[in-house]
Amino acid sequence: MEEKLTNRPHKLTVLNRSTCCLTGLEDVVSFDENQVVLNTVMGLLTIKGKGLHVSRLTVEKGEIDIDGTVDSLTYSSNEAYKRSGDSLFSRLFK
Repeated sequence: MEEKLTNRPHKLTVLNRSTCCLTGLEDVVSFDENQVVLNTVMGLLTIKGKGLHVSRLTVEKGEIDIDGTVDSLTYSSNEAYKRSGDSLFSRLFK
């Protein structure tokens, strides 16, 4: 039986603004050295900083570790992200 990711707990740990460990990950939306955008069970999480690097990613377990200098962490609704998966026509005719 497959376990759903939404049943997983969400935990975010930041150590010395240089290491982030996160559980409750559903998907990695985008990442580069200045910004990582993650879809979590609690909404979209945007991590901004410098020299960001994904050191460990296990989507099956819903876990990610990020190294670098963390400047900000921002949560937002993931409704916009979910709607972006709709087709152009379905968004136009709602």
